[in-house]
Amino acid sequence: MAIADMAVEFRADGGRNVALRGRWTLAVIEQQAAALGSRIAEHSAAAATAWDALAIEALDSFGAMLLWRGWGRRLPEVLVLRPEHQRIFERIAEVEGRGRPAVAPRPPLAWLMAIGKPWLRLRRHLADFLVLLGQLALDVLHLARAPAELPRREISANVYKGGVRAMPVTALVGFLIGIVLSYLSSLQLRLVGADIFIVNILGMGIVRELGPVLVAVLVAGRSGSAMTAQLGVMRVTEEIDALATMGVSRSLRLVFPKVAALSVAMPLLVLWTTAIALVGGMVAANLQLDIGFGYFLQALPNAVPVANLWIGLSKGVVFGLFVALVACHFGLRVQPDTESLSINTTASVVTAITVVILLDAVFAVLTRSVGLPI
Repeated sequence: MAIADMAVEFRADGGRNVALRGRWTLAVIEQQAAALGSRIAEHSAAAATAWDALAIEALDSFGAMLLWRGWGRRLPEVLVLRPEHQRIFERIAEVEGRGRPAVAPRPPLAWLMAIGKPWLRLRRHLADFLVLLGQLALDVLHLARAPAELPRREISANVYKGGVRAMPVTALVGFLIGIVLSYLSSLQLRLVGADIFIVNILGMGIVRELGPVLVAVLVAGRSGSAMTAQLGVMRVTEEIDALATMGVSRSLRLVFPKVAALSVAMPLLVLWTTAIALVGGMVAANLQLDIGFGYFLQALPNAVPVANLWIGLSKGVVFGLFVALVACHFGLRVQPDTESLSINTTASVVTAITVVILLDAVFAVLTRSVGLPI
């Protein structure tokens, strides 16, 4: 029998016998599924209905669900069917039972638990971060006693990946930021006839603040996320556990090279990006205020004392250190599944940028009277 059908026989006691026949599969009953579902529900609602499904030739999940819903999501009291079809309905009942777990009562102090959980997570993060920082200090002391064990190749590779390969994007963004800052400042300075102070605004803003922060944000999003993903993939593929099995220190071979490389590369990137941003600002100042390149370069040292350059480079070292530490911290916390990898990579970037902004605020307070023009 090629189609699905139901034969109904009314009994003398007022009940009815329903015989299911044919092929109850998606390919056969797709067009008549609505009509069949209505008929099944109608007969199921009647009293003393006996169901005979032995004549069903084929039954797939679509046909089984159609019958299951028509029967009111339970098997009828009187039902005869094949054992293989019986197992299909048992699996449906099991899945639906798991899909509706019992709702646990809400504890009376749930609001207090909701407030405390983020602080407990923050406490664990800070504790693990301090452990990582302490292990890094121990590695530095160990390398001071045994310089031959310095991972030169790993540091060199990370300097290239985190520093050299970041030069194009930092140069482009720095140049555009310099143009935008110069253009907006020139519009205001022209109103009060203070065109020459464009050098002071660009110099102090870019050398002391925008250059280091801009580079740190770009590196956190680019190199920091790459470091977290690399360590996370090594965690998923159990490479870190393999290193521990072979007696290789994960902090000395994985964490220290990244931290050292970014601490070295970041101030160089700050110097590079600051120079490019000043070039962009100089070009915009020439176009908007007709300030010559020679005058700009001559007035820049007087407008921006050299102490500001050292402050910017110092920020680069500290930002690089903490961006790498945050990236390694979240990379080592990845669990062996892909969802944890994506979550920790995102958290690494967000946390690194937040830490950079906090550190910049600390620098601003500590150096508030340093590097100001006379």
